[in-house]
Amino acid sequence: MGSTRYDLDARYDRARKAGYGTKSAGEIFTQNAKRMAHESMNPHGVSFRESRDSEVHPHSVPIILGLDVTGSMGHIPHELIRDGLPKLMGGIIQGGVPDPALLFLGIGDHECDGYPLQVGQFESGDEELDMWLTRTYIESGGGGNAGESYLLAWYFAAFHTRTDAFEKRGQKGLLFTVGDEPCLKILSASAIREIMGKGQQTYTHFELLEEAKKKYEVYHISVLHSDQALRADRGWKELLGQNCISIADHRDIPNVIKNIICDKFKSKSIGTTGTVGLDQFQML
Repeated sequence: MGSTRYDLDARYDRARKAGYGTKSAGEIFTQNAKRMAHESMNPHGVSFRESRDSEVHPHSVPIILGLDVTGSMGHIPHELIRDGLPKLMGGIIQGGVPDPALLFLGIGDHECDGYPLQVGQFESGDEELDMWLTRTYIESGGGGNAGESYLLAWYFAAFHTRTDAFEKRGQKGLLFTVGDEPCLKILSASAIREIMGKGQQTYTHFELLEEAKKKYEVYHISVLHSDQALRADRGWKELLGQNCISIADHRDIPNVIKNIICDKFKSKSIGTTGTVGLDQFQML
């Protein structure tokens, strides 16, 4: 995956023809009418999602974006498909990181939802990323329990992704979760088996966070649109410190992610082709 480029002009033209700016979420996210996850995003039986270098992207930068698709956060994917995604990808590339590979995860509640984890593929092209985003089932579930399953993003990143960035260059990827609830604290072996098809160990959220940190810089974007979200934000600050970014307006999500990614890289020089060699990038 990730062998195509993000073309802003092509994306804007396709979005106009597809009606992304005018259609409702139900018209764009067609899995909602089916009330089930897309078969290609069902993690059951998935061994790995891979971010590999290619001729087009010789120094891939793996980025995971875990979107809370429960009731209070289900509008975020719609905002992204309308104009947030081109802002994000265009901003990253124009900011000096030419080879981003983005993987979408849909996050729900493994204690009560039918599809608490949905997984795309690492992609770099505009058409492919739109495809995976619009395949996401916005289940709008969640329950009255202690939070949502953001720890599933950490589990999947730690145990079910492989990247050339880490394996070839010792370079960590970037993992973002976006939500307004606390993180559930236990992922049982039985829940893992139900979601992934196999699993023998129960994990705490602390354990999974530490596992994910081995290969990824881990962030959480806390959307403060309710008193409950403000209370959850305090817990995230204790858990992640400065890697919890609090925002009042969900429309800031693309800019926040873009700034973090671009700030992680310092571009020394860019050739006329717009591609940057490994020796031209330095992790800060």
